[in-house]
Amino acid sequence: MSDLLIRAGAAGEDGTLVDVTPASAGWRYIGFSVVRLMRGERREWGEERRELCVVVLSGHVAVDLGTGAVEIGGRESVFDGPPSAAYVPAGCSLTVEAVSDASEVALCWAPGTPDSGLHPILITDVEVQGRGEGNTFRAVHPVLMDDRAAESLLVVEVLTPPGNWSSFPPHKHERDDPPHESFLEETYYHRFRPERGFALQRVYTDDRTLDETIAVGDGDVVLVPRGYHVVAAMPGYELYYLNVMAGPRREWRFQDDPDHAWLRV
Repeated sequence: MSDLLIRAGAAGEDGTLVDVTPASAGWRYIGFSVVRLMRGERREWGEERRELCVVVLSGHVAVDLGTGAVEIGGRESVFDGPPSAAYVPAGCSLTVEAVSDASEVALCWAPGTPDSGLHPILITDVEVQGRGEGNTFRAVHPVLMDDRAAESLLVVEVLTPPGNWSSFPPHKHERDDPPHESFLEETYYHRFRPERGFALQRVYTDDRTLDETIAVGDGDVVLVPRGYHVVAAMPGYELYYLNVMAGPRREWRFQDDPDHAWLRV
């Protein structure tokens, strides 16, 4: 099995379905996990030197950023509308309590500094954007992109129709070379409707020292430490993925594969 593929598993005792840390991924910035909470279950997250974005994947949860609990979420699955989320900078914490049965949340984190001057926020106004056209069309939910403040985290959802290509054209962000390109690690968390679907994701470098095409299933995570990357959804199955990016500077600057850059819409 590819070192870039993290398979989904059964929920652990703490409800964790999948978990990626910088140590397990062999990189520096991104941590990512998905946790299932049963009704009434309450968890607190937040660390002194990590910023955190909690994305409600499904169900209702009550989030307390220190000023009282607010109920957010409500979609039945990741395919049922834009998400709600909460962001807490390093040095702050939040409490999440499941209001509905089997609510699922994604924890997206990166290094942070407690004196950043940033403040916790609820995110309940995520817009839907279209990208591409024809068999490269997909819908984008910018959860925590550059229109919202954070230290290094960038978080976005993408929904790809059956049979379409996504993250297209193949592009990379592996060099810190502003304004042309920024170094960003990236994770892809995949879901499908129906759940038995799969997609193919390719990750490759110019010199092909990294060149892998990976079959991903429902709940799997793909690591993109470097290289161009692109995804193709299986016909008959809707594809959702949640991207988390982070690096030394919070800029999403990328370069298309020059062989395919002419295809950008």
